[in-house]
Amino acid sequence: MTTDALDTVFAALADPTRRAILTMLLEDDMAVTDVAEPFEISLAAISKHLTILTRAGLIAQEKRGRVKWCKLQPDAMRTASVWMQGFGQFEPVNLDAFERFLESELGGDAAAEPQ
Repeated sequence: MTTDALDTVFAALADPTRRAILTMLLEDDMAVTDVAEPFEISLAAISKHLTILTRAGLIAQEKRGRVKWCKLQPDAMRTASVWMQGFGQFEPVNLDAFERFLESELGGDAAAEPQ
């Protein structure tokens, strides 16, 4: 995933309404009107949120008859998750243990003396 695509995903995820929509779509595909129902904003505002989620690749929209449906697309989220997990691969440094290691390797006060 390119940096621009990753930026687009994180920008889409930054809004609480869009995160709530994604949570709703975890259950099943939903018609746009059903997505809009729990929110106290206009259908036009919901449509804008859905457009942002679609551009980010987080959802797909398709017309079935007269009704527009939304479906979760997990690949964009998975790529962002893999990117974030890259930062969890390193254990936090235990400075006390590191100091004890230096003292044992360098002997006594040698770790505290500048060279």
